[in-house]
Amino acid sequence: MTSSNTSVKLDRIIPLGSATLDAFKIETVDSPTKDSLVSGQVLVRTLYLSIDPYSRMRLSESQGGAVPSFVPGKPIDSFGVGIVEASTSTKFSEGDLVTGSSFLWETRFILSENNITKVPSNADITPANYLGVLGMPSFTAYVGFASICNHKAGETILVSAASGAVGQMVVQLAKARGLRVIGAAGSNDKVDFVKSLGADVVFNYKTCGSLQKAIKEAAPEGVDIYFDNVGGEFLDAALDNMRMNGRIVACGNISQYNVAPETAYHTKNTDIVNSKKLTLYDFVILDYYDRPVYNEFIDEVSAGFKRGDIQYKLDEVVGLENAPQALLDLFEGKNFGKRVVKVSDLNGTL
Repeated sequence: MTSSNTSVKLDRIIPLGSATLDAFKIETVDSPTKDSLVSGQVLVRTLYLSIDPYSRMRLSESQGGAVPSFVPGKPIDSFGVGIVEASTSTKFSEGDLVTGSSFLWETRFILSENNITKVPSNADITPANYLGVLGMPSFTAYVGFASICNHKAGETILVSAASGAVGQMVVQLAKARGLRVIGAAGSNDKVDFVKSLGADVVFNYKTCGSLQKAIKEAAPEGVDIYFDNVGGEFLDAALDNMRMNGRIVACGNISQYNVAPETAYHTKNTDIVNSKKLTLYDFVILDYYDRPVYNEFIDEVSAGFKRGDIQYKLDEVVGLENAPQALLDLFEGKNFGKRVVKVSDLNGTL
């Protein structure tokens, strides 16, 4: 007899605009077993799922982006970490801890050996950390800041959503490399957290009044690098405060992901890009996992985390059935740090 298996599926496509819970369907289905496997497959029990802003775009019709839309009637998928319960692969054995970008939002599921990576079992790095300090958002921060924006010690960097999954890592990497760091966060608790990471100046973007003025006061001589996690009005304010030959890392646009097209904010200060000779860097993090920079990231960040030089805040929601709400909450700023959903522990329970 097969055991039950919780599955979170997309019930219908959600047009751009506010997403609602009724677009998701939570079902109890039969769990796959070892007998379900064909050659080169693994049966994975989910430990944690990553909850990321870009998933909002995947709930809508394809916009021609790098990651395809979810399919109605099919399980949602995302980055995750889990444990192998059965395998017909020569690469993986029962008990291996694995991660990948195609984890189904199910208690148990089957994946090809080509879609997962084995991670070491380490007392200093818990399974959730492979979605947090060593996860995709941290790697995004590392590539965007440490690899592509040509930073220099003594420069000033502005980081929006500085307490978030990407921003908190950018702040720490920038301070370690000798930059002056300005962070923006959306609550007083988040402001205090970013200060604890070493940021030189942090302001609450929800209560500061004029964004242009707040950035100007924090960086009276201008901003050399703006690490953009939010887009929208904040991007315009940052452009207005950039120095000549400044750089902008276009990482995220969360302020616009859940906004209907007719009410979306359209950047107005694009002429500044030309007049100030700015460079705009855009990238898709999935393109970098097979490059040397990934191993550099793992080595540097895991060592710093074990020494206590790097902090990383996880925002954990318990229960697979709560994953849809955990995603929707991102767009109201209800998360504090990198949001993950705990599905089970190493022993198979919550």
